[in-house]
This record gives sequence, C-alpha cells and structure tokens, in this order.
Amino acid sequence: MIPIALPLLDEAEAEAAHAAVLSGWVSQGPQVEAFEREFAALVGAPHACAVSNCTSALHLALKALDVGPGDEVITVSHSFIATANCIRYCGARPVFVDIGAEGYNIDPERVAAAITPRTRAIVAVHQMGMPCDLAALVEIADRGGLALVEDAACAAGSQINIDGDWEPIGRPRGDIACFSFHPRKVITTGEGGMITTRDPALDRRFRLLRQHGMSAPDTVRHASPTVIFEDYLMVGFNYRMTDIQAAIGRGQLKRLPELVARRRTLAARYGEMLAPLGLGLPGEPAWARSNWQSYCVRLPDEVDQREVMQRMLDRGVATRRGIMCAHREAPFANGAARADLRLSERAQDRCILLPLYAQMSEDDQRHVAAALKAELRLQA
Repeated sequence: MIPIALPLLDEAEAEAAHAAVLSGWVSQGPQVEAFEREFAALVGAPHACAVSNCTSALHLALKALDVGPGDEVITVSHSFIATANCIRYCGARPVFVDIGAEGYNIDPERVAAAITPRTRAIVAVHQMGMPCDLAALVEIADRGGLALVEDAACAAGSQINIDGDWEPIGRPRGDIACFSFHPRKVITTGEGGMITTRDPALDRRFRLLRQHGMSAPDTVRHASPTVIFEDYLMVGFNYRMTDIQAAIGRGQLKRLPELVARRRTLAARYGEMLAPLGLGLPGEPAWARSNWQSYCVRLPDEVDQREVMQRMLDRGVATRRGIMCAHREAPFANGAARADLRLSERAQDRCILLPLYAQMSEDDQRHVAAALKAELRLQA
C-alpha cells in the first residue's frame, strides 16, 4: 500500500524524545522554549509561541485580536473545518468567499467585496502549502483596518516573493500566522502548532491564553530562588505543547529544508508523469514556492471521483478527495444566504490528492501514475 502521507521520523527524533522523558520535565518547559526560538529564527518572525495544535493556534489568534460576538470574519469554506470552527469558538460569524479560478486559495477580489461594517478580520489559508496572494490581502486588510490571520497549517517551508525578495511563510506579512505539526504536514510533532507574530503584545496574550491566563509560567516558578504566587489574569485555556513534542520538533526543523527540496522534486516528477493524462495539474504562481504538502489533481468531468479513488485503493494506492467545503457540513449548512462558492464546491467534487512524502521512490510514483491512468481509461 502506498499511503497518502508518511512522516519522516527516525532514531534522531526517538533519541530526542527519550532525552526529554528522562529529563524529568515532560510538560511545557525548556524544550518548548528552545523550539519556539528556533522556529522563529527559521521563518524570520520576532515571536513564536508553541501550542497544542493549529486549531488552538487559530483560536488563540482570534481571541488575542478580540474577535467576538457580532463580528464577521472573512475566510474560505474550502479548508479543513477547523478554520471555520475557530471563528465560531469566538462567537463570530464566518463569511465564506470563493477560491480563485486558478489554484485553490482565497480570491482577494471576493474578500474585498465581502467586507461590511461588522468585518473584524480576514483568515487567509495557504492551502496545501501553496502561498496565497498575501500582497493583495495585506493591502485590503490595511485599507479596511482589518486584522489578517494566515492559516499556514500546511505551509512550513513555503516561500513567497514580495517586493522582489523571497521570504518564508510565517514572518508574517499579516498580523499572525498559525502552523500545524500534524503527521500529514511536512514536519510533525505528532500533534502541535505554532503562532508567529511581529507584535510583542499579541505574543504576550498568546502565552497567557495558552496556559489558563497564568501570570508566571512553570519555567519561571521552578527556576526562581524565591517563592512566586502566580495570578490568573484572564479566562484562558490549556493549549500547551509538551517538551516531548518540542524535542521531536527541534529535530524536524533541522530536516525542513531537505524535506521541502525533496517534495519539490517529487511534485515536478508528478507533473511530468501525469501531463499526458488530461488532468488539471497544480502549478505555482511566479511569486510562490510551495512546500508541496499535498499534490492535488483535477479529474475530467466525465470521471466519477469516488470510483477512481476506490479502484486506486484496490490497486494499493491511497488518495483523498479534494479539500472539503465547510459550508456543506452540518454546523455551517444552515440555509443562510452566502456568496457563490461554486469554484470551492467544484474543487471538492472534481479533485483528488495523490500520495506525496519524502520517502517516495520513483517506482512508487510510477505505480501511482499507472493506477490513475488505468482508472481514467476504464471510465473514458
């Protein structure tokens, strides 16, 4: 079986986790602090705050920006449901706009058209690791006095060219960027997330909110030669990362450039292998360099998506359908008037994600391409 994804973990990460376990400090502690420093340095962000997952990162981002009841947040439906859920967690209303005609990212023109007096923020997703048009979105946010949050769950290692310079996703260009370290991402800590920002006040709020609003974290209290009584300054959450996860993450960070380079090679090879099959193949804008967290192809209109996926599974190749649309799921399918989302729906219904991971061999990719070719011929 060729899986849809496979994390690259070996003895280096096992030894790092082993050392963290034996250190006696397994909750949020010195490894988390080191991971935050190293991640911030890698993406060029002044501040990075580690949390339990990217869902909690997005939730804290919106809470720190004081998004609340009565507010509207513009985002895409075409994303994992956590993007929309986090807006609801704050009591705000997600306003869904469609993706662009090219690619699978939010359309800045539709964002601009969706702004109302109640709009508080924009959540822009770098879908499948492909950077969205940050230059246009920053201009829209600045013009409207809106916060811009980058859902960079899939985008560790991706780059964007703004003003002639290449820079990593996560610096960030918006107010906040949120990352995931789920096993399907390019680097993993099992579960885990990171929030980056240029604003020290926002970073302080993240750190309070992730640990019950506690004024003095455990590292400070344990290191202090005098007794410290902590205060609880706000209603917070338990969104901490463990030192075991952070130790693994520090090892994964060292691999990130190599992993991205490998995935870019694999994506280019897929492009060559699949070009004759009549599929809609993904491409990069001239100003974007994707980490290729996923490789998404659009099937011909006459082909049955589920049947292709099942027959490929029967041939030993795992796939996934196109990225979901939150507005079609029970929590958001409430009959409310919404913008035209036909491009998002078409992407979900006509696309499939192919296996892509660093350990894939050329023979693995040939097998995937051959299985897909066979099924397309059967349904032609």
